[in-house]
Amino acid sequence: AFLGRSNVGKSTLINNLLGRKKLVRTSSRPGCTRALNFFLINQCWNFVDLPGFGYAAVSKDIKASWGPLVLDYLARRESLAAVVFLQDSRRLPAGEELFLWEFLRERGRRVIPVMTKADKLKRGERSRQLKLFTDALAPLGVDPGGVIWYSALTREGRDQLWDQLLACLGEP
Repeated sequence: AFLGRSNVGKSTLINNLLGRKKLVRTSSRPGCTRALNFFLINQCWNFVDLPGFGYAAVSKDIKASWGPLVLDYLARRESLAAVVFLQDSRRLPAGEELFLWEFLRERGRRVIPVMTKADKLKRGERSRQLKLFTDALAPLGVDPGGVIWYSALTREGRDQLWDQLLACLGEP
C-alpha cells in the first residue's frame, strides 16, 4: 500500500515505478484519490493507492470518511506485505505522519520510507533533511540507511524501491 499526505506523489510514484504514464490518475489538486484503488500488478500482487491525508480539495464529510477507511485497511488487511510511506523531502513529519508511523509500528507492519520529490532539493540540503526526518522518527525505530530518495522526474530511487518491494513480496 502507498501512504502519505495529499499531493506527496503517491499516484505519480506508482505510475513511474510501473513505467506507465496514466495507469493511476494523477492531479495537481489535493484529494484526487478518494478511495482505495487496487492495481493488479501480476497474478500475485496488488498495489494499493490510498487517499492522502492532510489538506484535500473535497468536502469535510468526504475527507472525514477517509481516515477510518485507511486505518481499517492498514490494521486488518492480512495480506498487506508492506506500506510504502511517502514523505515530501521538503517537509518534516508532523502530527498525522507521526501518528501513522506509530500506528503501523504498533501493528508490526513493514514500512518502506520514501522521500519524494528528491530532485527539488540540492545535495547539501538532503543530508540536513534526512537527519531531521530520522531524528523525528528515531523513537519509532526508523533506520536512516533504509530511507529511499525518489524522483519521478529523474527516476532516482526507482531500482532501490523495486529491490525493497521484491524483498517484501518475493519474485513474481
